[in-house]
Amino acid sequence: MVIGILGAGQLARMLALAGKPLGLKFIFLDPTPIACAADLGTHLIGDYTDKALLTQLAEESDIITYEFENVPVEIIDFLNQKTAVYPPAKALLIGQDRITEKNFLQDLGIATAHFADVSSLEELQQAMPDIGYPAILKTRRFGYDGKGQVILNSDQDLDQAWQAIKNAPCVVESFVPFDREVSIIASRSVSGEVTYYPLSENTHHKGILRLAKNTHNDPLQAQAESYINTIMKALDYVGTIALELFAVGDKLIANEFAPRVHNSGHWTIEGSETSQFENHLRAIMDMPLGSTNSLGYAAMQNFIGNVPASEKLLSLTQVHLHLYDKAARKGRKLAHATARTNSLENFTDLINSLTELAKQSDDS
Repeated sequence: MVIGILGAGQLARMLALAGKPLGLKFIFLDPTPIACAADLGTHLIGDYTDKALLTQLAEESDIITYEFENVPVEIIDFLNQKTAVYPPAKALLIGQDRITEKNFLQDLGIATAHFADVSSLEELQQAMPDIGYPAILKTRRFGYDGKGQVILNSDQDLDQAWQAIKNAPCVVESFVPFDREVSIIASRSVSGEVTYYPLSENTHHKGILRLAKNTHNDPLQAQAESYINTIMKALDYVGTIALELFAVGDKLIANEFAPRVHNSGHWTIEGSETSQFENHLRAIMDMPLGSTNSLGYAAMQNFIGNVPASEKLLSLTQVHLHLYDKAARKGRKLAHATARTNSLENFTDLINSLTELAKQSDDS
């Protein structure tokens, strides 16, 4: 079977690596001539709106998926006329716009931060007495890894923040005084089978995920599963999905969902019976989903801008290194390492070692 993927970055690379043992072949559409997944299949080089390339992708693929949520929805509609595309276009349509997404979540009874839709500096100024400080101003579309976001601490920040956003339509959100940042990842097959991964506990810096570690018997697991199951049913979802959440006491506040495999689930490659990537492929092919049980304690450390020497990382014998074969660039995710062990004490030591190595190389 041939799987078509829109995008050929590291997520597509990890999907293909998970699919090779299953006998799957891959074809990627990506405008980047040197894309890090390209050597794992056929690489169609061109714009995502190129109808000729899209037609070729559809004709040569049995099923199509995507690795990022900024794919134009009309492309999915075009491809769907020729072959099945998962996740569904509705998930993209909602997930691409933060206002639409938050209204969708609230309509489902899922709590979010207090927010307002603002399209001008004047609207932002009018919203702030209700939103309060501190707050976060985010572009409605195309923001990721801290891009398109500005923290607001007082009225004096508003003018400069609006200039930084460059007059883009925005959402302004009240700051959530969270105890933890967590995410839940789930997979749902064409026939409706669902499986959930343990909550990931996440650490961000400058808007970019740095560390994600699995949890065991987390008291908020059932609540998170209920939220993400509600979302999947509403979207008639197929594939792997992630929901980012703030834990506040015994309550969860939804931040956003990602209709794709997710950075906070990279630890599942070595840390679960079945990775999020393999289960995504199984789901879109309507194959039985694999067990999501954890194999001990597992954590993923991102490397941003630079990667520590492989020798240093691999000297930690319970660490697995994943290089993305991407050119170094400030603020760019270049690699990750997974630590896995059955000893909680050893786990803490491994995380501390990885975090220290990451700090030494991080240029973001």
